[in-house]
Amino acid sequence: MTGGGRPSVAARAAVVAAPGGALPVLRGEGPLALRRTRSADPAFAQVTLVGAMSAPLTGDRLELTVDVLAGAALRITSAAATLALPGRVPEPAEYRVTLRVADEATLDWAPEPLISAAGSALRQHTRVELAPTARLALREILVLGRDGEEPGRLASRLTVHRDGRPLLDQELRCGDWAPGWDGGAVLGGHRAVGQLLCVDPELAKAPAEPQRLGAGAVTVPLAGPATLTSAVAPDALELHRLLAAAGTGGSYSW
Repeated sequence: MTGGGRPSVAARAAVVAAPGGALPVLRGEGPLALRRTRSADPAFAQVTLVGAMSAPLTGDRLELTVDVLAGAALRITSAAATLALPGRVPEPAEYRVTLRVADEATLDWAPEPLISAAGSALRQHTRVELAPTARLALREILVLGRDGEEPGRLASRLTVHRDGRPLLDQELRCGDWAPGWDGGAVLGGHRAVGQLLCVDPELAKAPAEPQRLGAGAVTVPLAGPATLTSAVAPDALELHRLLAAAGTGGSYSW
């Protein structure tokens, strides 16, 4: 099965958020369509990623860059899940996301899940650069295969630097790229995996304690003013619930 038979594409998108809810840059190409949407919190500008075509397919090259300027607050969501599909070419798709958050700025990154469909191949890398007084809430949810199917090949990496120093660098590989990925040492048969990373200078005053959130999730402090909640679940709905519990439990308050 192919993703509609279209040729592979290369597309870029960029967002720049300024104080007062301004968005001086909001542009996208191909499947990366960006729309300003109404935010429930007037302190935040909100941008929604709308899939203008099926993507990513194998062979696609996608790049999204987000800059939150000093004193600004931005929330980014998506209108629907991102579905990685097989395409015409065998080479893996690449999806690169760069998030830069300046001093006294806040970014809430909360797209809908990424679904790795059978036959797909995707390398995803999210890179985050935080100023010393920046705040971040980053939620990532991966669903491994649609109902009743095995997942494709997926490599998802997250690297975070704060004040020029490494805060977090981790990668998850699934499918035949990573023998044993479905075993007890990794996902234990679960088909949904995700995390919630919260970075807030206020956490330096009162570091969080490790906390277990049910059978499939745990919150731990990082070596910095940050917490990381990691979770596995049978499906995306249960994973959403676990990560929501982490957020309302005080990991972040904005």
